[in-house]
Amino acid sequence: MARIYTRTGDEGETGLADGSRVPKDHVLVRVCGDLDETCAAVGAALSTPPADMSAGLLRAVQRDLLAIGAMLAVRGSPGGGPAPDPRHDLPQERVGALERALDECDRELPPLAAFLVPGGAPKAAALHLARTVCRRAERSAVRLSRAEPVPAVALAYLNRLSDLLFSLARLANLRAGVRDETW
Repeated sequence: MARIYTRTGDEGETGLADGSRVPKDHVLVRVCGDLDETCAAVGAALSTPPADMSAGLLRAVQRDLLAIGAMLAVRGSPGGGPAPDPRHDLPQERVGALERALDECDRELPPLAAFLVPGGAPKAAALHLARTVCRRAERSAVRLSRAEPVPAVALAYLNRLSDLLFSLARLANLRAGVRDETW
């Protein structure tokens, strides 16, 4: 693409990866936007010191979020649309990877006894923000699933991811020596 602007969305529609066009306020576009925001929020958390904390995991999460968006944006009408791209696949194993990361966090974290007020160390605050954006993406994906098929792995992944981001936020506070504020 030679330039970033195309002028094709000036009338309130946007193109999907399969070539179809939908209104910019379509629920599918909302989900893709929420996934994009989640990916950006994870990127902000990743770049917040200490940048090496869970860096590989968070980079993989960003790629997984892009895969989910691609899975949804490529509606794949038979015989039409682009050729399948392996980056658009999200194997169930990725949900398992999040569960294993959650289990690792749990081994280090004290039991949770109360609701937490999001915040604390900068890394924790960034992870809490990413968690809330992820929850919005999950809600949007659930809404979309009532209107059209959404891969079950995508819904499970977003649910696990928000849990992981919460646990990573707690871990960031613990490692920074900052006590979680309870409500």
